[in-house]
Amino acid sequence: MAKAYTPGLLVTRHKKHRIMRRLPIAGDVQVKVDDMVKADDTVAETNLPGDVHPVNLANTMSLPAADVVACMLKSEGDSIALDEPLAQSKGMFGMFRTIVHSRFEGTVETVSPVTGQVIIRGAPLPVQVRAYMSGRVVGVTEHEGCEIEADVAYAQGIFGVGGETQGCIRVATVAHDQELTADLITEDMAGCVIVGGARMTVESIRRAMEVKAAAIISGGIDDQDLKELLGYDLGVAITGRESLGITVIVTEGFGEISMADRTYAMLREFEGREASVNGATQIRAGVMRPEIIVPLDAAPSASSDAKFEEGQLETGRMLRVIRDPWFGMIGEVSGLPAEPHVLGSGSKARVLEVTFPSGEKAIVPRANVELIEE
Repeated sequence: MAKAYTPGLLVTRHKKHRIMRRLPIAGDVQVKVDDMVKADDTVAETNLPGDVHPVNLANTMSLPAADVVACMLKSEGDSIALDEPLAQSKGMFGMFRTIVHSRFEGTVETVSPVTGQVIIRGAPLPVQVRAYMSGRVVGVTEHEGCEIEADVAYAQGIFGVGGETQGCIRVATVAHDQELTADLITEDMAGCVIVGGARMTVESIRRAMEVKAAAIISGGIDDQDLKELLGYDLGVAITGRESLGITVIVTEGFGEISMADRTYAMLREFEGREASVNGATQIRAGVMRPEIIVPLDAAPSASSDAKFEEGQLETGRMLRVIRDPWFGMIGEVSGLPAEPHVLGSGSKARVLEVTFPSGEKAIVPRANVELIEE
């Protein structure tokens, strides 16, 4: 019998999760296999080459390019400080010499007798890669990075901005459908991952930034609030590099949408625990979802096999509708008609029947839903 599949977001109280921590260029890996690491531990580091500063000495000293080498007071490989003499002309009878002082600090990399230019390389830029997630090192690639594995509770969001961060989970609302407003955020939430319920307001995000929270998570956000926060409209691109000073994640979507009760209950269960959060999102090829990771002290006792195959549409599965008129609503698959259904537009499509918590049933095109994976 044929099977139907559809994409979904993962929300689970336990899974084995593995991440790769990689340097941008070759460097030193500071951990070994079986080491236990904390989220903020440095696992690898390197130095990026500094900025390049060209200095046209031939023009500055009014000399032929070939004569520049003989005028240099510094050789290739020498370090040079700001305003330190770099070159000096011969002058006439030992007088009228022109001295050129360096406008940059760094190392003399090249002196060209062809162009008359000197290249000064700025100080190396140190890069440190942190573990991001507490766990055990299960693999090391020399000079490149390492893999870390842990038993975690894991939740994916719909959209986020801001990069990797860590903090203690603090639930600010009393219910999954309560709006996250600024008055719910207090000074003692500094460094925390704040969890709300329904829509988060731009004032609440700014308040979280004011108290120096690590991240803020809620069910939804208004697109105008997001534009006001960022100062520009987001296009179809990768997020995660915004310099807000806080990571923002919405778990359900844009608008007045409540956090899924199951997601909210799981985050409330782990209140007080350290969480690793990343708002990076990519909605084009190579989909990347924002994530909340809560490392567990130990794996839960063995349970039975997963009830459903990943991505497969079956009766009893939980899903979220992602198109109007039921946009954002969560329900359970109660029927999978085999024949195409005539839609209101007159076109035909494969559909499913979904039953919402209120008991209301709806016929929805299969393309208009996403599974909530467990």
